[in-house]
Amino acid sequence: MFRIIACVFDSTRWARHRMVVSLVVCLCSPVAAGSQRVSEVLIDDRSTGQLQSSHAGAWRLITDQVMGGRSSGELVVDKYQGRECLRMHGSVSTANNGGFVQMALDLADRKHFDPSKYAGLVIEVAGNGQRYNLHLRTSNLWLPWQSYRAEFAANPQWKEVRIPFSDFKPYRTSSQFDPARLIRIGVVAIGRDFDAEVCVGSLAFYRDDEGAD
Repeated sequence: MFRIIACVFDSTRWARHRMVVSLVVCLCSPVAAGSQRVSEVLIDDRSTGQLQSSHAGAWRLITDQVMGGRSSGELVVDKYQGRECLRMHGSVSTANNGGFVQMALDLADRKHFDPSKYAGLVIEVAGNGQRYNLHLRTSNLWLPWQSYRAEFAANPQWKEVRIPFSDFKPYRTSSQFDPARLIRIGVVAIGRDFDAEVCVGSLAFYRDDEGAD
């Protein structure tokens, strides 16, 4: 687009040329238009109004009852503080060797993104002030308790939380995290007896601005 504009204005009118080029950049910039930042790619913005995500699979609830635990929960499409969200609520119990409730998303559509090109995950969350986990699973993990984990707080007001892939710690695996093999993302209430209440407004991959195209 810039080359076409340069043909319209000759070199003796460079000041005007420069002004018009700057105007085009401003109008065409995704940030100026109020849309998604270039350095991010959406996984889910809750625009579907269903458990189905925007650009991956469908969210589902997993509890420790699959292993004999006694935690319970519910996953619902909801609205919090005027914003569409996905809400997980329930009771986490460590009885009978249990202790987790999870909303999990399988990355079914890999055409939309390549996780290895990004620096980490950014999630917009709100909740009851408790601390929660993000769990990542890759295709080289076979046992159900294996994952890569990072912690975050879900406060009553909406907040954007950025977690670089380097912050995810291996859990019960010696394999280092490989973003190219990422197959599942989980928001997890885990590890202690408490009432879970967490809302997710959006989820995306991000990369550092200097690495953006």
